[in-house]
Amino acid sequence: MKSVSIDNTGASRGSLKTYTVGFILSVVLTVIAFYLAMSDGMPRHAMVWGICSAGIVQILVHLHYFLHLDTTSSSRWNLMVLLFTLLIMVIFVGGTLWVMYTLNYRMM
Repeated sequence: MKSVSIDNTGASRGSLKTYTVGFILSVVLTVIAFYLAMSDGMPRHAMVWGICSAGIVQILVHLHYFLHLDTTSSSRWNLMVLLFTLLIMVIFVGGTLWVMYTLNYRMM
């Protein structure tokens, strides 16, 4: 009896070109973040915004080039899982920042 495997996730498969482009973009964004962290010539708030921006762009690069998550996928479950994950991350990070701020306020 033959085993039949059906893949209907809707996500496309990557090629060597897409993986190479994703890898190069990831390395460039990592180098930018390290450069911003190591340089002393920028104001602190600009450095933090630059590092956060590079991190967000790197997340999008990973999602597009390595995980193949985009809006053209025929299955919307991947997008729903991604949005739920982002919601949980916002709740965790926002809650942590809120708790730390209130602790700092109460300790002063």
